[in-house]
Amino acid sequence: MTNTTQRLIDLRANMSTAGYQAYIVPTEDAHQSEYVSPHDERRVYISGFTGSAGIAVITDSKAALWTDGRYFLQGGQQLDCNWILMKSGEKGVPTTSEWIRAVLSSGNKVGVDPTLMPISTWQSYESKLKEDNILMEKDGNNLIDQIWPFSERPPEPNSPLLVLNMTFSGRSWPDKVEDVRKKIIEGKTQALFVTALDEVAWLFNLRAADIDYNPVFFAYAIVDLARIRLYLKNITRLTSEVAQHLNTGSNGSCSGSTGACVEVLPYTQALYDMAMEQTVINVTKIWISPHSSYAVYSSVNESVATVDSSPILLLKAVKNDVEREGMRECHIRDAMALIEFMAMLEKSVKAGNPWDEISASDSLESYRRAQLYNKGLSFETISGAGPNGAVIHYAARENTKRNITTNEMYLLDSGGQYLDGTTDVTRTFHFGTPTDMEKEAYTRVLMGSIDLALVVWPEGVYGRDIDAIARSPLWSNGWDYRHGTGHGIGAFLSVHEGPAQVGMARGRYPFEQALHKDMFLSNEPGYYEDGKFGVRLETIVMVTKANTKYKFGNKTYLTWEPITLVPFEPTLIKTELLTSKQLTWLKNYHKLCLDRVGGRLKSANRNDAYAWIETRYNWSQGLSTEPTAKPCSTSTGTRSIINLSILVVCLMSYF
Repeated sequence: MTNTTQRLIDLRANMSTAGYQAYIVPTEDAHQSEYVSPHDERRVYISGFTGSAGIAVITDSKAALWTDGRYFLQGGQQLDCNWILMKSGEKGVPTTSEWIRAVLSSGNKVGVDPTLMPISTWQSYESKLKEDNILMEKDGNNLIDQIWPFSERPPEPNSPLLVLNMTFSGRSWPDKVEDVRKKIIEGKTQALFVTALDEVAWLFNLRAADIDYNPVFFAYAIVDLARIRLYLKNITRLTSEVAQHLNTGSNGSCSGSTGACVEVLPYTQALYDMAMEQTVINVTKIWISPHSSYAVYSSVNESVATVDSSPILLLKAVKNDVEREGMRECHIRDAMALIEFMAMLEKSVKAGNPWDEISASDSLESYRRAQLYNKGLSFETISGAGPNGAVIHYAARENTKRNITTNEMYLLDSGGQYLDGTTDVTRTFHFGTPTDMEKEAYTRVLMGSIDLALVVWPEGVYGRDIDAIARSPLWSNGWDYRHGTGHGIGAFLSVHEGPAQVGMARGRYPFEQALHKDMFLSNEPGYYEDGKFGVRLETIVMVTKANTKYKFGNKTYLTWEPITLVPFEPTLIKTELLTSKQLTWLKNYHKLCLDRVGGRLKSANRNDAYAWIETRYNWSQGLSTEPTAKPCSTSTGTRSIINLSILVVCLMSYF
């Protein structure tokens, strides 16, 4: 827990000088990144809270922080007594704007750095605060930057650029630019301003490491119908290899170049050049993503800006042939690393050897880094034993780590970055004798995961329409979880990507798009018993065409293909709760794991790892798929599934 007393005193002194009665500190950086570099962790600095989601508001006498259900426990542990934890979405908890209106008075001013707040968020606050004559003020100097000592602040990132060749990207950057230009014309605009870091990296087939676990670099881009411009934070990154890749000169100029060429310009020039588009070349409409900062939006005339989801979002999410094959391959190698590690860990823990959350996480990382094409982790490993597993986005530290023993559940959420893809997998274990409640929780989470894996839907359906299917086995027991069921995942890019997701919170995803063939998402229901244990089972899946007997409405019907290939835990499964259909799926999945991963383990002489996966396969093949529940119970379960299906179909009719 960080003592934030002096930091708040310093900030409030600067607030008084600037004439602000409240100051908002968002999590995001200037590109609205979900995860930010240490240099940009302003909200972490002022509050001490390290979760990836949250917003802080400081007045002259109060300090409050809002976060979502993934971080309620973590927030309570990390915020010191200066702070009020606001559990967003919980009954009786005010929204940020409601709280500001309650504690401020007419004529008061709220300061916020406009580069750190998305367009829609700024406009929403501004509109609501105006009702009480409270004004939003653009803070051009960032008060957190002013109080953060240079000696304590991490430096700005400046990692070298990596050219991702066609072996891994599957499509050249000139072809991608032409795809984008077609969308620009279809959208009745003349230019696209690209602000999201993963979109810039994807568009130009470049990667770097400016943000931990995210292979991106700080840059903007402007694509219009005549020019292609890339604005780099540090122009010295333009090495001869990168210049050749972009078909540009060593100084970033396209003078003398033939064919498609990228002009490379200073980062600080981007907003000015975008403003000049409307005056110099008479651009009448500039496409700006709603996820861009308010500073980006306000740099052009309101009549010129077309605010809509970036066309790159969907182009990037629907993977091409090379990307799909790369994702399959890297998930097999990643599964080999995880299974080899788990075979070793289980054997060692049962032998009484000491392991804790940090030593296990570090060891698993070494297994991953030994794999072909590995470029590190895709996020900080969540290694949670016992009650720490109930902290949804737990991060083990020396003062919080627990030993991994035969007496507690162990939740392991981890992933890797590879040149040919990105992985994210969660499995939960018990190396001893689990309680009946632990087994039921695991089994019901597994049932939800299988039910979602089995669903078939017509094209045009959104992830929110099928989220309830994964929750139903938990709901029927009075249980639930405070996070989405599935997120998109990039190909050697961000572990979380849009525009599709599987979750109930429709209002949080106003620009969500339907599930498209060849998208990759996670399937990750969970259950968390505060103070005791957590269960999460996360499998990456790909949207694929379903083989249906009929095609009502002449539509394409879709389903999931499992991409993660790591078996589930026999000691935690109450097979009597599973339906025949669920048992059949489980048997088939374990066979797929053995066929695709086990064979490679065996060929590599990873005998312990092969025995580990074979044991789980043999157990699953011995399962009877005949119903074991009483007839009346089976009938009730069947009716519940049918009723849920009807509910989902009815919901879909509204979209």
